[in-house]
Amino acid sequence: MSTTLFAFLLTLFAGLCTGIGSIFAFLSKKTDAKFLSVSLGFSAGVMLYVSFVEIFVKAKDALSGVYGIRVGTWYTVIGFFSGMFLIALIDKLVPSYENPHEIQTLDEDPKSLKKNSQSLMRMGVLSALAITIHNFPEGLATFASAMKNPALGVSIAVAIAIHNIPEGIAVSVPIYYATGSKKKAFFYSFLSGLSEPVGAVLGYFLLRTMFNDTTFGIIFASVAGIMVYISLDQLLPTAEKYGEHHLSIWGMVAGMILMAISLLLFL
Repeated sequence: MSTTLFAFLLTLFAGLCTGIGSIFAFLSKKTDAKFLSVSLGFSAGVMLYVSFVEIFVKAKDALSGVYGIRVGTWYTVIGFFSGMFLIALIDKLVPSYENPHEIQTLDEDPKSLKKNSQSLMRMGVLSALAITIHNFPEGLATFASAMKNPALGVSIAVAIAIHNIPEGIAVSVPIYYATGSKKKAFFYSFLSGLSEPVGAVLGYFLLRTMFNDTTFGIIFASVAGIMVYISLDQLLPTAEKYGEHHLSIWGMVAGMILMAISLLLFL
C-alpha cells in the first residue's frame, strides 16, 4: 500500500468516527459520562504529548535544516501559534450555543424536546456544519503526519477519532429528537465526518507539488498548535464537565504514557 493511500485511509477512519458517536448515543439511553470523560482526557493526553515532544520538534528540525537553527526556530514558533489562531478563529465564528463541543445526551425528556423540533433540527444541522469546518484542518493534520511518519499518523488518527465521537453525538441527538429518524440523524453525523478526508484530499492536491521540508515544517508546526488548542480549549474542559476532575486527568496521563511508549518502540 502506498504512503499516500495509507494516509488517506487513516484520515477517513478518523473522520467517520463521528458516525460511531451517533451509534454510541443510540445504543445507550444515557451517555456514560465517566467513560466519555476518561476517553476525552486520553485523547487530550495523546495530542498534547505528541504535539510538544514529536511534531513541534520535527517541524523545528525540518525548518532548521533549510533556514538554519535561528530562522528555522522562529518559523516553527510562528507556525505553531498560527495554527492556534486558525482554530481559535474557526471557533470564534461558531456561536457558543451551536458549538459542536457542547455535547448533547439522550437522557433528556423527549416530550419537552419534541415541542421545539424546528429549533432542534436547526441546532443539529448547524452543529454538523460547524464540525465540517472544524474537521478540515484536522483532516490535513492527520494526512500530513501520516505522509511524513506512518506510525505518528496512526497515533494522531486514533486521538482525533476519539475526539470525533462526542461531536457525532452532538449532531445526531438533536436531529433525532427533531425528526424521530435515527437514519437521518446518523446520515448528518456521518456526513459531517467526511470533511476530514475531503480536507486531506484538498490539502494533498494543493500542496503535493510543494511537499518539501519547508512545507512539512510549516504544516507540522501549525498542526502542533491546532492540536494543543483543541486539547486545552475543548477536550479537557469537556472531559471535566462530564466526569470527575481526576478521571479526566488520569485519562490524559494514560494517553501521554501510551503515546510515549509508542514513540519509544519506533526509535
